[in-house]
Amino acid sequence: MERKCVALISGGMDSALAARLMLEQGIDVHGLYLALSWGCCQKDKAVAIAQQLGIPLMVLSVGDAYLDVIRKPKYGYGAAMNPCVDCRIYMFRLAGRYREEIGAGFVVTGEVLGQRPMSQRRQPLEIIEAESGLEGLLLRPLCAQHLEPTLPELLGVVDRGKLLAISGRARHEQMALTQAAGLSGYSTPAGGCLLTDEYFAGKAKDLFAHEERPTTKDMELLAIGRHFRVGPRTKVILGRNELENLRLEGHAQEGYTCLRPRFAAPSALVAGPWSEQAREVAAALIVRHTKPEKLPPAPLDFWINGTAWTAQRASASPEHQPMEVVKL
Repeated sequence: MERKCVALISGGMDSALAARLMLEQGIDVHGLYLALSWGCCQKDKAVAIAQQLGIPLMVLSVGDAYLDVIRKPKYGYGAAMNPCVDCRIYMFRLAGRYREEIGAGFVVTGEVLGQRPMSQRRQPLEIIEAESGLEGLLLRPLCAQHLEPTLPELLGVVDRGKLLAISGRARHEQMALTQAAGLSGYSTPAGGCLLTDEYFAGKAKDLFAHEERPTTKDMELLAIGRHFRVGPRTKVILGRNELENLRLEGHAQEGYTCLRPRFAAPSALVAGPWSEQAREVAAALIVRHTKPEKLPPAPLDFWINGTAWTAQRASASPEHQPMEVVKL
């Protein structure tokens, strides 16, 4: 077996420490960061960790196929809409393909037995290993002493005696080890998957209920602004600050129409079929979420995907909304 491994790097403390333990044993470590467009992990921190460790980092974007994992997870959801077991299986399958591509012997992850209630108990760990196609090739250095030896350990590629026996949710031991190793800049343990957040999960449930084939772009938009359902196929998203206004403008394309006021007010992105009714609702929502003293006298001027449009105050008032609006 090659003394080369693929180490999943999330930007967090545990994955950084797991990769470090491999480097200390003279293993050639190749980092892999799997990027979700809605930003569950932090790419900049993963890049910083890889630089500190002195290892190459491959960044792969998880595509629309991943959304099928969220829609119908074989092993169900956690407390919100988080398909933790199915998610790990999907991610490790990608890691397994990358392992084969670069000729690495095994895959390394920073998982800790008992740290997460759904995916890091003994039985789920075994299921994830088997269904990802990495049986015997998935090494968890932080808790390896609590698990059966993997092939790299049995073949002497990795010294099992130098692996750890961490378990449970406390991170004191990891924090001490990363400090001693001089590692810094990793994401805080409090961070995590947005699908575990009830507010984000509620918007995700609405998306999957109304869109037969949502995209990663739709998921990315869930993390931006205030969301309003205004029809079976249509949503309006309002920016909460200028940065979000600019991000919404950046998403304008076919099927995503941006209504940008030519005065100090939120921008609105209409996700779904464009119509006069959708335009009127978006304008009314912009007016509703603008302080009265900031509103100019009628008529109100907007840009719609770069084309000028003028609305009379009456048509842009909440009282004249032609469609039902549900805040998500």
